[in-house]
Amino acid sequence: MNKLLVVLFSLLVGWGYWDGSDLVQEKGIQTDSLLVLEPKDEHTGETFVIVNLLTRFHYKKRDFNDSLSSEVFDKYFNLLDPNHSYFLQSDLEYFDRYRYQLDNSLQEGNLDFAYQVFSIYRERSLERLDYLEELFSKEFDFTIKEELIVDREDWQHAQTREDLNELWRKIVKNQSISYKLAGKEWNEIVESLSKRYERVRKSIYQYNSEDVFQAYMNALTSTFDPHTDYFSPIAKENFQIDMSQSLEGIGARLTQQLDYTKVAEIIPGGPAYKNKRLQKDDKIIGVAQGDDGSFEDVIGWRIDDVVQKIRGPKGSVVRLQVLKGSEDINSLPDTIRIVRDKIKLEESVAQSVIIPITEGGRTFNMGVITIPQFYIDFEEMHKGNKDYTSTTRDVRRLITDMKKQGIDGLLIDLRYNGGGSLQEAIELTGLFIDEGPVVQVKNSDNSVDILKDEEAGLFYDGPLAVLTNRYSASASEIFSGAIQDYKRGIILGENTFGKGTVQNLIDLDRYMKQMDIELGQLKMTLAKFYRVTGSSTQHLGVAPDITFPTPYENESFGESDMPNALPWDEISTSIYSPSNVISEELLASLSELYQKHLKTDEDLIELSKEVEKMKRDRNKKSVSLNFEVRSQDAERQGQLDTIIDEGEVTTSEDEDKEDDGEKLSEDPYLKEGLKLLAAMTFKVG
Repeated sequence: MNKLLVVLFSLLVGWGYWDGSDLVQEKGIQTDSLLVLEPKDEHTGETFVIVNLLTRFHYKKRDFNDSLSSEVFDKYFNLLDPNHSYFLQSDLEYFDRYRYQLDNSLQEGNLDFAYQVFSIYRERSLERLDYLEELFSKEFDFTIKEELIVDREDWQHAQTREDLNELWRKIVKNQSISYKLAGKEWNEIVESLSKRYERVRKSIYQYNSEDVFQAYMNALTSTFDPHTDYFSPIAKENFQIDMSQSLEGIGARLTQQLDYTKVAEIIPGGPAYKNKRLQKDDKIIGVAQGDDGSFEDVIGWRIDDVVQKIRGPKGSVVRLQVLKGSEDINSLPDTIRIVRDKIKLEESVAQSVIIPITEGGRTFNMGVITIPQFYIDFEEMHKGNKDYTSTTRDVRRLITDMKKQGIDGLLIDLRYNGGGSLQEAIELTGLFIDEGPVVQVKNSDNSVDILKDEEAGLFYDGPLAVLTNRYSASASEIFSGAIQDYKRGIILGENTFGKGTVQNLIDLDRYMKQMDIELGQLKMTLAKFYRVTGSSTQHLGVAPDITFPTPYENESFGESDMPNALPWDEISTSIYSPSNVISEELLASLSELYQKHLKTDEDLIELSKEVEKMKRDRNKKSVSLNFEVRSQDAERQGQLDTIIDEGEVTTSEDEDKEDDGEKLSEDPYLKEGLKLLAAMTFKVG
């Protein structure tokens, strides 16, 4: 593959440019105060390599044609202006002449369209900021009953500047209410918002050529699938900013998306992971120190500055204002309180606890193993170190210890486990099934690899349950899907995420060695996962045998909510022998018991009520701009956050002292999972 693309690159001669001068003259772009952004010399070659990698090796075979060109056109505008609050409809109509030319331009390395559109974006952004002075001249009337449409993706862009002014009046009023709810007076609100937008103005002047190139390349890569991304050199570096590697922090990797600081990854075992409320793709817009500190608006800040605000000494509190990744940027922000801590590597590995649970008049000792991710120390393994760390080795040791203490059943908690090592998902499955296939992998050339557990026999043959939620993805879905297909254990909780694709990171330096500078990186989808039954986990994920109360609909959160996600399909079933430990009769009996618990268990009853409220709130397409209404909404949401926040089973010294009943009442999902496992233990035993 490498040799082929190097040859292709060396054969490239001439590029062909549209100079865009007619646009500059016609649109009257101001160039005396803003730096005129142009592609760097290396961007042409990088574009050529990216186009060829996508065309030849991406799992989704797609031609560079007018259809792709039109999609790149729309995605680029939506990436720059997702809420349709900057561009005018006339801007799109002007550029529409290039809608079906971008495929040819990209194959030639011609990037002028991207930079000309970005120039208009900067111009429109500054116009909006200039309008703020008029908005701040008089306090809003917060008694008027009016609403802001927060989901504007399908709305047409404003026809006139007056239309944009009205939209921005509501946007800024919405932001003002958030400050007013926090007890700020009008002059304080104006001061806070003015500071925010001055930082935005500063960031607009700081946009550079790499920012434009990355945005345009991601408009291209997203037409293939949502997990294929381009990282510019600085974004690649920022992606590697690991707050768990600071002395103390919250345990999150951050990246930057234009004016926003975005969560790229939650570090398993860290404070953010334990808190559960901060998630991948969330945008951090405010940071406050301690329980009483004032929020600093960090919109428009550079990522290094935001990281410094979030870091802090162990035991100290940081509060974050967050726009959820699944919500519109004008939605109400969540406030998340996190206690900073030293991130210990051992907290990222599997941990166990034994919890007594009473069901049917009997008390059972239930083993719980929480697995934050599927991990393996490849370096130590390749060195021949017999004591290298891995998920399967740790779980094997934990089960051995719990067997000695006499457990009656075992629950594997995979909530919030976003995946990891495919090898470990297979080997872990092998502890619970006899030898046989675990997962099938279909490559971009349509070849299929059947990956098997080669070791005969079961390491643990007792009653087994697996607890999942909507954040359980990838390798978690391979493990839970195999346990379900082999009818070896019962799957409980929420439908999993539905990510059935495989990505590899490719450094573009490999294909442009003659460039004596650091280049970007392409993360590209190369394969898909399939269960032993032949069904893809893509979109569908793994449906639990018994579904607990959940605010998430399958199509509104997860892979199915992501544009251009690869489709679900199926291949031939592999040859495997189910254990049939979980029979239809057993499932029916446990489902009946669960329905009884829904009516009698106080924690489940309260949880179900609040989940229904959350589902109704998620379906709202607008927010009220009336202060009284918003106050009532905020009060209700605060109560909801308190109830919905899920606990976690840990084995720290302090939490071991906590009463098991209290711990379970804070985590109704785990409690119900253990009660059903106890009932299954009784029935199977």
